[in-house]
Amino acid sequence: MSRPETIRQRSAKHGFTSIWPSAENGFSLCRRSAEHGFTPAWRSAENGFTLIEMLVALAVFSLAALALLRLEGATLSSTHELDRRTMAQIVARNLAAEVLTDPVAPTLGETKGEEVNGGSTWHWTRAARRIGDGVAIRIDIAVADEAGQAMADLTLVRRAQ
Repeated sequence: MSRPETIRQRSAKHGFTSIWPSAENGFSLCRRSAEHGFTPAWRSAENGFTLIEMLVALAVFSLAALALLRLEGATLSSTHELDRRTMAQIVARNLAAEVLTDPVAPTLGETKGEEVNGGSTWHWTRAARRIGDGVAIRIDIAVADEAGQAMADLTLVRRAQ
């Protein structure tokens, strides 16, 4: 009496082969070779990722994205502050250039004024006083923004006359 034909034998007779790992397909379930990826028998690369693995990966990615967004916000804030300070320095240097190129020395004491530069109004204060034996004048220039916050300071010395 012969053994009945198995499903695999019938499938092979009609040209179908099994895609599952088996000894008939070249490797055993217990021991897998490097050629087949060292993965457990119940899990192969063809199965893809599980839902839990995808959720963990998405959580890690979202944490990294949130950190980058916070960094971007801090960068924009500090860039705006540096832009304002740079513009205040430009106003202070323009005032210094006027004082140094004027043939007449500035009046001693404190002088206040406003300048419009870079689309903003800047308030400045210039304090001039004699130093040493009176041959030179020290000039302190302070520039503040529209809110009155000090943004730039500059000190220079020029000949009294």
